[in-house]
Amino acid sequence: MSDALSYRSAGVDIDAGNAVVERIKPLVQRTARAEVMGGLGGFGGLFDLSGRYREPVLVSGTDGVGTKLKLAQAMGRHDTIGIDLVAMCVNDVLVPGAEPLFFLDYFATGKLDVDTTVAVVGGIARGCELAGCALIGGETAEMPDMYPAGEYDLAGFTVGAVEKSAMLTGAAIAAGDVVLGVASSGPHSNGYSLIRRILERAGCAPESGKLDLDLGGVSLGEALLAPTTIYVKPMLELLRSHPGEVHGMAHITGGGLKENIIRVVPAALGLHLDASALVLPPVFDWLQREGNVAREEMWRTFNCGIGFTLIVPAASVGGIGTQLAAHGLASTVVGSVVPVAKGGERVRID
Repeated sequence: MSDALSYRSAGVDIDAGNAVVERIKPLVQRTARAEVMGGLGGFGGLFDLSGRYREPVLVSGTDGVGTKLKLAQAMGRHDTIGIDLVAMCVNDVLVPGAEPLFFLDYFATGKLDVDTTVAVVGGIARGCELAGCALIGGETAEMPDMYPAGEYDLAGFTVGAVEKSAMLTGAAIAAGDVVLGVASSGPHSNGYSLIRRILERAGCAPESGKLDLDLGGVSLGEALLAPTTIYVKPMLELLRSHPGEVHGMAHITGGGLKENIIRVVPAALGLHLDASALVLPPVFDWLQREGNVAREEMWRTFNCGIGFTLIVPAASVGGIGTQLAAHGLASTVVGSVVPVAKGGERVRID
């Protein structure tokens, strides 16, 4: 019949979806771990935990990359946003000391573009390689009329595990411990609604050429799309080589420096962060200047160059800093843990 309808005519191309699966299979295979059972195509990803842990505690996390997606899509850069997706999830489950074991993604779009989808999933696979976790499944959803042409959305899900006896609960944190800030690669995946407003005010549309502005050897556009640092392997190695010396960790995401570190600190203690140690890297300096953003707003919105923090005894800073540097991670003391009087402010930056 000439007026017969099909799924394709309704806007969903099953063949394109199958083409995506075939092209991503070798990318997914590179993330495989010995515990993975089966491959792509099943109704669920299988992962064998038997024999690996004595008292395993599973740690799960889910996240997206926020409106950084809008910037990546406007710039036509799809190959690294998947790294951001993995990083936002695995860095979170790392905080209690868990090793990310496997990852699943959700990719949704109005009309499936095979090349774009493969580029995005290729970034997700690369992120999983950097984190040492297996990409064991996901969902590619083509939903006509849900998204404008050329747009897509992402979500990620990860599960990690840690021995119950080795969990970082914050109980070991004590007054006098120091906060060691570990460098970020840029804004990571937070604050992009404000970033995009600043770009709009500065007239920095992708076609304007202003994103080519040099910020000390890297363009503004490159600095804003730099993928989120994945801290998993260096931090897990640090926990193994310095047992008992790391009292707490925090991933600096939404809420910035002001609201994230304190989440792992016992209620009777607070933080005194040294404002002079929080030196803004060029991209953050540009954002603050162009957006006329107050200093306190910067600390509450962005990581300001500190993507991850460790709470450690002062005597451990030298050895830990040296090991981080061997992994290419710069670190600096940005504050200390202090007692807090009842009803007092728990986080002070001055």
